[in-house]
Amino acid sequence: MARSTLYFAPLLLAASVSAQAPPRPSAPAKPQTAAIPLSRAIELAAQGHCGEAMPALKAAVGRPADSAMKRDAGEAGLRCAMTYNQSADATRFIEWLRVEFPRDPEILYLATHVYSDLSVRASQELLFTNPGSPQVHQLNAEAQETQGNWDGALSEYRTVLERDPHTRGIHSRIGRLILSKPPTPTTLDDAKAEFEAELKIDPDDAAAEYVLGEIARQKEQWDDSVRHFRRASELDVSMADAFIGLGRSLLAAGQVEQAIAPLKQAVKLEPANPTTHYFSALALAKAGRKEDADREMSLYKETSVRAQKQKDDINAGVLGPQHIEQPKP
Repeated sequence: MARSTLYFAPLLLAASVSAQAPPRPSAPAKPQTAAIPLSRAIELAAQGHCGEAMPALKAAVGRPADSAMKRDAGEAGLRCAMTYNQSADATRFIEWLRVEFPRDPEILYLATHVYSDLSVRASQELLFTNPGSPQVHQLNAEAQETQGNWDGALSEYRTVLERDPHTRGIHSRIGRLILSKPPTPTTLDDAKAEFEAELKIDPDDAAAEYVLGEIARQKEQWDDSVRHFRRASELDVSMADAFIGLGRSLLAAGQVEQAIAPLKQAVKLEPANPTTHYFSALALAKAGRKEDADREMSLYKETSVRAQKQKDDINAGVLGPQHIEQPKP
């Protein structure tokens, strides 16, 4: 059976249809007098007889089968599910394929299109069923953001707050947009006001605390930056950037010994991140712990090389090797 490339025509067609009209209803299943073999179900699906094929295809999920049969069954079921807008079944089939064929580039490529299509369908259903809702304005704002239309996005986010002033996350989005636009003398203060407003709605927003810490750090307000970064690290113990920011602010405030612990935690959270090792090395060196500082600096150099290689590998895969810049001496 032909592989995934055969399905993208119907998948993309379904996406274009969903952009103009509500999702299609599910295909009615024909009465089953007896179970059909999986191989026959795959053939029926390929011929467009999804109502007959789906019971056997759905029953195949999780059952033992040879590799080729699993792939064919999963792809056939996925095609039928997407064609008839059976999103739950589509998700089940694609996740089964990802488990059975981990890191398979063809399956990952297929998953990219499936989830993109499901996202389009959900957004269109939202638009048709709740056209004036704050969520529609939020989707419009996000679309404006992806196009770089900061002012259009800001206008839509403001509309969301007009409809529901207590919507979580909107003040933070506005604050990030302000920081994304060309800087003005009031950029940092304007953004700060938005993130502070976000915390009034959600006092446990670690991301808002983090950005407030970064704004304070840029303004060299060390007490405020330490307070916000510390709060962010308490709210989200997995946020390495919060620990890095806390360590950097403590260093800048002259509290060298206190800076070591959060930077050590950042290293623990993200050992492959060169930044964690760099600032850890800096703090240890200032504390007079030369041997420890040298070890962290060595790790910084090693992880920097790995990070650059990974970046080059990605560029080579996406752009082709002719576009890779030679490493600088």
